Amino acid sequence: MDKNIAALAPHEVWKQFAALCAIPRPSGHETAVRDYLIAQGNSFGIECFADEAGNVIMRKPATPGMEDRKGIILQAHMDMVPQKNNDKTFDFTKDPIEAYIDGEWVTANGTTLGADNGMGLAAILAVMGSKTLKHGPLEALITASEETGMDGAFGLKPGVLQGDILLNLDSEAEGELYVGCAGGLDLNVSLTYKEEAVPAGLKPVKIEVKGLLGGHSGIEIILERGNANKIMARLLLHAQKEFGLRLASIDGGGLRNAIPREATAVALIPQEKLQTFGEMVKTFDTLIRAELKGVDDGVTVTAGDTSMPASVMDTESQNRLLNAVQGCPNGVIRMSPSMPGLVQTSTNLARVVSENGTVRMQALLRSSVDSEKEYLAETMTSVFTLAGAVVTPSGGYSGWNPNMDSPILKTMTESYEALYGRKPAVMAIHAGLECGILGGKYPNLDMISFGPTIRYPHSPDEKTEIASVGKFWDYLLHTLSHVPQR
Repeated sequence: MDKNIAALAPHEVWKQFAALCAIPRPSGHETAVRDYLIAQGNSFGIECFADEAGNVIMRKPATPGMEDRKGIILQAHMDMVPQKNNDKTFDFTKDPIEAYIDGEWVTANGTTLGADNGMGLAAILAVMGSKTLKHGPLEALITASEETGMDGAFGLKPGVLQGDILLNLDSEAEGELYVGCAGGLDLNVSLTYKEEAVPAGLKPVKIEVKGLLGGHSGIEIILERGNANKIMARLLLHAQKEFGLRLASIDGGGLRNAIPREATAVALIPQEKLQTFGEMVKTFDTLIRAELKGVDDGVTVTAGDTSMPASVMDTESQNRLLNAVQGCPNGVIRMSPSMPGLVQTSTNLARVVSENGTVRMQALLRSSVDSEKEYLAETMTSVFTLAGAVVTPSGGYSGWNPNMDSPILKTMTESYEALYGRKPAVMAIHAGLECGILGGKYPNLDMISFGPTIRYPHSPDEKTEIASVGKFWDYLLHTLSHVPQR
């Protein structure tokens, strides 16, 4: 296992990324990486400070002869998604990411890599620290807690940024320029239940849904991967009807913006029906494997022995919960009629977990059409309200509308063609880029998002293509040296 990623080219970018891998930076635990960024800015001899929202801002003067160019803001986020395989012992608040070279890619050992958005952040640091690059006036905006609610972008105050053009370095396909993104909304659901004594004659079982690929709930929702929470509810609801299953606990999914890969439930089955129940689970496992063949081939559904729980959920609440999760919309809701291949509206039931008499659920809704997003939220609220749950929306933001007449789009299209002999693809993305929020605070910004190729973000399979990092870096430098005049 070759862990010497700092030796890769371009050296100045990979050196910074290797340093970032050594600094724990899951969302909400960003003090160490923020301190590192400020120390780096100070060592570069440029203006550098943190604002009230925890963002880091850097400013670097233009190189000689470039003073008349439009100001560029390089933008990335400092946090990463903390996801690991169940069999991996790892503390994201303490342990360094174990990045290594795997053929033409860099990946991590059993955890997310943090290339989202560490590669963009590394490129910013390489630019801000360089003494040889040619560029106009530069700023860096490195935002906090993007992955858990875009807190830094929301907290940024108007009047802080001075530039004219914002280059967001948080896209994940080299050769593609993104000029629009979806808006988003979190739905937070809570359903209370009574904890009852375990009835006599019941046998405890642990039911597990595992092996799903998961991934980014915006970019990869189009792949129609399995959702562990939906699969679990489907099984439990069937077992409730056929076997009188009683539910003790459920724990499915993880982060709000990741497709759930795993779910676990502890349930109880009448002793005399236990063998038949086990046969049903095996049949269900075969069914799910067939349904997800070619999409999520690693999925498994199993049931095994476990210890007796202290209590079970009351039957009425259990029935309302399982029917609500079963009926909750999930996945792609509508494709864009104007941009083939682009998801317009989707939702991901990311989290279902019971504890101390309350089941808490969370879904992230995305749409490039605000009215569709609102209607989807109303629909899902109706489902959960009928189940007796309380639904609280939060973190809503609008999308970023494409500007096909953008001057920086013209410049970057010409730059890519000059470097690589073809035009880049110009696209919108079904994900919540910070451009949507930042554009609302700074409506005159000209914005583009681009980046190297990253596969399977928000999952332990995350990896970034080495060759694409070099192309991304060269493209960024060419763009900076050809920024339009004011």
